[in-house]
Amino acid sequence: MRKPVVVGVDGSPSSLDAVEAAVREAALRATGLRLVHAFGWPSVHVPPGIPPWTPAAAGVRELVDGTLAKAEQRAREVEPHVDITREVTVGEPLMVLEIESRTASLVVVGSRGLGAFGGLLLGSTAVHLAAHGHCPVLVVRGKPNLTGPVLLAVDGSPAGERAVEFAFAEASMRGAGLLALHVWNTWSERAYEGPGDPLNMVVDIERLREEEQRLLEETLSPWLTRYPHVAVERRLVRSRIRPTLIEASHDARLVVSGARGRGGFTGLLLGSVSQALLHHAHCPVAVIRGEE
Repeated sequence: MRKPVVVGVDGSPSSLDAVEAAVREAALRATGLRLVHAFGWPSVHVPPGIPPWTPAAAGVRELVDGTLAKAEQRAREVEPHVDITREVTVGEPLMVLEIESRTASLVVVGSRGLGAFGGLLLGSTAVHLAAHGHCPVLVVRGKPNLTGPVLLAVDGSPAGERAVEFAFAEASMRGAGLLALHVWNTWSERAYEGPGDPLNMVVDIERLREEEQRLLEETLSPWLTRYPHVAVERRLVRSRIRPTLIEASHDARLVVSGARGRGGFTGLLLGSVSQALLHHAHCPVAVIRGEE
């Protein structure tokens, strides 16, 4: 049986948007949808004096059931033929979703929420899941261009190979084109460049550009053969990496990024580019971890 798509549900508008995105992903994958609510104190508001860790107390069980019922109704309105299951778990939501990711094909969360799933942009839920999850993580944010391409942030790192595979598969399932964008610079976030840039006087910029073009072609080559029906646009840009990718996300239906890049900070669990996209992209973002 295929692994389900898991979505974190808390009843907020953002999580309901995540439910819609998750059920569409489940339909694309021909698999089921699992609605998960993590009941962690104080993830829901209960009257003073009620002992923690008792979902049945003070009508909390009814509140949670109502939240999940609303989420299920929203999902069935979007994709009525997808098999849907519910799960209410006592535990810290971050850990619950991380555990759920071990048996999921994809974990989906909203960009903002209520209670323990709240404040994704201000907190650590999305970053934590992207860094520690055992499957791809999709953060639903912004307004996707439903006629736009899947945007793949190409970094050429071995850890990014799974992101490339995921992006091609998503484009194929969605019947969309793929924009493979490789942004490069000798100094990743330098303030300026141009004819007067001192760097141009000490390195062979054209040779570097050729090397980056070769890296882009080699990254895509195996997947072009496997997905010959996916229309791929290759784009090589010398610029500041994070702002360029964020700007490109305006016209995309989905951004796909690896969790790590080629920089010297290989010990970090989530790279700065992935974090920037999670916080500022204009469409949903999928972060894919590579091999450990």
